[in-house]
Amino acid sequence: MFDMDLAWWEFIVRGAVVYLALLAMVRISGRRTVGQFTPFDLLVVMLLSEAVSNSLSGGDDSLSGGLIIAATLIALNTGVAMLSAYSKRASVMLDGTAVLIGRDGQFFDKVVRRCRITEEDLDQALRSADCKREDMQCAFLEADGEITIQTKK
Repeated sequence: MFDMDLAWWEFIVRGAVVYLALLAMVRISGRRTVGQFTPFDLLVVMLLSEAVSNSLSGGDDSLSGGLIIAATLIALNTGVAMLSAYSKRASVMLDGTAVLIGRDGQFFDKVVRRCRITEEDLDQALRSADCKREDMQCAFLEADGEITIQTKK
């Protein structure tokens, strides 16, 4: 139960490599992956965790190895959050910025398609903001995947 098949430091290296690789992949895949999960997105997240589990543990099933990996992932996540909080450049790189997706009642079709937003997502955002399309001043896709609507005064 406590006997590890690998050296302790290998768990840390494996955890760091997998964490950074997945962080890059999720960041590249776009803000909708992180924001509002569809059932498909949830399935992808679950499969990602299964896909990298052996990469993290290297076949080791010990309790100690699992705890070392968990501590490594939490430490890396805390470090990334702190870096993002203290550095504007890191925050933009890691978290992204809001994207203008519409103005004056019109959505920008190319931007909306590039951001993989459906018409239903846009309609839902308008309903949530209690705003008719013609009353919309600006619409943004936020860094967290949420669509926000500013209404005309």
